[in-house]
Amino acid sequence: LRRALHNRIQELRGNIRVFVRTRPFLPNDGAASNSSIDIMPDGESLSIQGKHVGEGHGFKFDKVFAPSAGQGLVFDEVSEFVQSALDGYNVCLFSYGQTGSGKTHTMQGSGNGAMRGIIPRAVEQILQQAALMQSQRWTFTMKASFLEIYNEELRDLLVMMNSDGSLKHRDTSSANKISIKRNQEGKSYVDGINKVDIDVEDKAAGLAQLESVMVAAARARSVATTKMNAQSSRSHSVFMLHLCGSNEESGTIVEGALNLCDLAGSERLDRSGAGSDHRRLKETQAINKSLSSLGDVFTSLANGSRHIPFRNSKLTYLLQDCLSGDGKALMFVNLSPTIESSNESLC
Repeated sequence: LRRALHNRIQELRGNIRVFVRTRPFLPNDGAASNSSIDIMPDGESLSIQGKHVGEGHGFKFDKVFAPSAGQGLVFDEVSEFVQSALDGYNVCLFSYGQTGSGKTHTMQGSGNGAMRGIIPRAVEQILQQAALMQSQRWTFTMKASFLEIYNEELRDLLVMMNSDGSLKHRDTSSANKISIKRNQEGKSYVDGINKVDIDVEDKAAGLAQLESVMVAAARARSVATTKMNAQSSRSHSVFMLHLCGSNEESGTIVEGALNLCDLAGSERLDRSGAGSDHRRLKETQAINKSLSSLGDVFTSLANGSRHIPFRNSKLTYLLQDCLSGDGKALMFVNLSPTIESSNESLC
């Protein structure tokens, strides 16, 4: 009954939602102090300054977070999506924005305290809930995988890890290609990807395993220096939690998935300076094409179109189950407050 009521509430609020987060000014923003973004008191609207003085563009979203909003407050709004994954639904959270707008900070954060991001907080919530549900005769298993989509190719970021979290000895067999396939029920899965067990019984051990996963993935992810950032992500990364629960009394089995996607920077070529390097140019073209395909999918869903172009990119094809049927998706748009960034925000 609780699962049904929770799902009904999520459907009424919208299975696909858009949140916006504006980051505060940082030291490398220079002497600028006037924000290009005004957040309205209703917590759902904002205005972005245009090219000319007095020119403002208004927008309304499901939720808008001010620069003062901490990681904890942000996760409080996200936590109900995490619960849906534990209840057996396919859930995806996207972190979108130009390089330097706070995407990775929102998704991963830093340290073990208040600055932790959505990924570690989500795993902690699932471990806590799984422990509480043991009294109702539920048992859960949890496995983690981490991939990146680089130039429309899937790469396993945990290729050097065994299922128990230990490191593999480097060998040629580690470079197996992974691919998106559909099972007999029509659900998508990634064939050949490594899955690392996360301890559900021991919370401390589970969080330690998560830390190992995050470190291994960070080392393997494709980054490069651009005008926007010394460590600019050149790929989309997708952290996947595979959840399976069973109830001894009722015999009920639920299988859910939580996909946390840190999208590559959305800035245009002229701002990133990637056009002067052939390799960076190719990366940026692949990034922008897949982001455009994601936008097309959201537009088609919003318009109720009969055909949804999921197959136009690896990203949307991978996450099709979260964007259709009873799946849940949240787009987290991250904005930079600087005047120089306002054109990118408006795009």
